[in-house]
Amino acid sequence: MMLKVGYYQFRPAFGRINQNVSKVIKALATVDADLIVLPELPFSGYYFQGREELKTLAEDPADSPTVDSLINLCREKDMHIVTGFAEKKHEKIFNSSLLLGPTGLIHTYRKLHLFSEEKNCFDPGDIPLQVDEVRGAKVGMMVCFDWIFPEVTRSLAVLGADIVCHPSNLVLSFCQQTMLSRCLENTIFAITANRFGSDKRPHGELRFTGKSQVVAPKGVLLHRAPSQKTTLHVCEIDPALARKKQITALNDIMTDRRPEFYQPLVSG
Repeated sequence: MMLKVGYYQFRPAFGRINQNVSKVIKALATVDADLIVLPELPFSGYYFQGREELKTLAEDPADSPTVDSLINLCREKDMHIVTGFAEKKHEKIFNSSLLLGPTGLIHTYRKLHLFSEEKNCFDPGDIPLQVDEVRGAKVGMMVCFDWIFPEVTRSLAVLGADIVCHPSNLVLSFCQQTMLSRCLENTIFAITANRFGSDKRPHGELRFTGKSQVVAPKGVLLHRAPSQKTTLHVCEIDPALARKKQITALNDIMTDRRPEFYQPLVSG
């Protein structure tokens, strides 16, 4: 079964949650898609002065007007959304990704690998990696800097992911090209939704790289957005291609694995 998947790349305004939510809903109002990926922290903004400021912008997904609005959009459009989210849970705050659909919140993933000053604001993720089904396709999530740890993508592939959804606020220049390798070595699809523009704050400025993209198995780049431009892109993919793990007639990248020799990966 073919799926229509894509991303919405835009420039969030720091701290203006309602404005950012309205912008996303307006942009997706006429989209025809099964699955859309949004950037990392697209509603709160990214470059927090510290944990106290983050607390004022984080939300509990179970009691969030933002999440409610996105779920209503999913119902109206009969689609699914993966979005970054500043998640408040009791005394902890996570840099999370939510899988939303017509039935509501399906799964929450909390970023495992915090980047740079995120360590001063967020708690490290505490939910194991998993995949969920979206219209017959197995979908996994990771967030931004998780890209540099190949164990994350490989774990999702071992769990059966056809598509890895990757909300991002990328400031380094390496990720987009590296994700081609991740898709090649795992024969999966990946959707990296990045933001562009910058967060200019009292303590400094961060500029984001844009270039959101959709990559197919074998590392084929299906589409890449411009660096600094609002872009909504949807394309049609066949998730079944991600289940063809043979590289040669005698090599299957999953059945050829020798996990008994990979102990250093988990013993450290």
